[in-house]
Amino acid sequence: MASELLSVSHTAGVTTSESVLLNGVKGHNYTFLSIFITEPVGAAEKGDLYTDDDGGGTDYELLSDQAVGANETFELTTKFVISDTDHLCAITASAANVDIVVSYLDQTR
Repeated sequence: MASELLSVSHTAGVTTSESVLLNGVKGHNYTFLSIFITEPVGAAEKGDLYTDDDGGGTDYELLSDQAVGANETFELTTKFVISDTDHLCAITASAANVDIVVSYLDQTR
């Protein structure tokens, strides 16, 4: 039976190692509603937001070298969808401490 659930993902301390913000599950579609990227420690940062196709290492960038000012927040409100075992990931260009909050609709089929 299909269902829809509004949900949120919180990821603190995103840095130069890949952070998986959402690890997709077979039989699910994820519609992203908003993504907040916040730099809370006073050092401007750049980062990438991307999907990892089937978790297999083929990345498709959504944001490339997106600037986030010191103690500022960048908000992405463009809607997009990933399916099944795709992942939503983030990484920063340098050592950082970026927090990311993702709101999304989880639809099972």
